[in-house]
Amino acid sequence: MKILKYCPNCGKESLNWDGEKKWSCPNCNFTLYNNVAGAVAVVIRHQDEIYLTRRNRDPKKGKLDLAGGFVDPKESAEETCKRELSEELQLEVDVSNLKYLTSLPNVYQYKEIDYNTIDLFYEYNVQEKFEVSLELSEISEAVWIPLQKLELEELAFDSQKKFFKEYLKNI
Repeated sequence: MKILKYCPNCGKESLNWDGEKKWSCPNCNFTLYNNVAGAVAVVIRHQDEIYLTRRNRDPKKGKLDLAGGFVDPKESAEETCKRELSEELQLEVDVSNLKYLTSLPNVYQYKEIDYNTIDLFYEYNVQEKFEVSLELSEISEAVWIPLQKLELEELAFDSQKKFFKEYLKNI
């Protein structure tokens, strides 16, 4: 996070990073907080299979990922699930059928900046398996994977690995 050097208030090269969550300027007393960002991840499930996507861009290009993304300002986590599933998979969901499971901290590194996130995990059960026409800029493929064949090291993010380690114990 040392990438930011110049104070946006006084313009001097004086920003100090505290190593955890804030920058401060000793010249003008400006403070900039790097607060935790909210993100959602949705386990789309049909019986004992889950629908995963393969990332087509960094971070973690080529790794498996749950559908989801960052919560926008003035948006609930459930609205984010609905928006992200529509954008990524053209899947229209009824938010009343989303089941909140748990939250886990994560670090999302993008262009040399670490974004601390709180990942909110949801489950969405579908009656039938489906295939979608993908937005290839973000996703290179989407696949149904039997839960018992899920390889945790193929997952993109540490929070998802930790999540599935526990999730698989309870199925």
